[in-house]
Amino acid sequence: MAEIKVQVTPSSGNVFADLGFPNAATELAKAELATKIAAIIEERGLSQTQAAKVLGIDQPKVSDLVRGKLKPFSVERLFKFLNALDRDIEIVVRPKRRSARAAIRVTAPGKRSGTHG
Repeated sequence: MAEIKVQVTPSSGNVFADLGFPNAATELAKAELATKIAAIIEERGLSQTQAAKVLGIDQPKVSDLVRGKLKPFSVERLFKFLNALDRDIEIVVRPKRRSARAAIRVTAPGKRSGTHG
């Protein structure tokens, strides 16, 4: 049987960058913010209709949000949704690490997220 050689390219840590999306760092940040929003909705046991009332949007938009259809949502709008879900948002600006490119990171308290350049 012939040996099959597979070429593997390591991920950059950002699937959007790996796939060549423009604004890959922003797209990954939006995806991570939406994941946190969906987790909070689930933790609270909210229906999409209930979540819509809390977030100030209609139920179909909640459906889009939790299914990752994020094109109509800006990072700022996702921040407002987190505030509506009683979450604080802290933005920290600091010099980049020597060994890495400047990046956008979404983290939770006590946890560290990957680099998104």
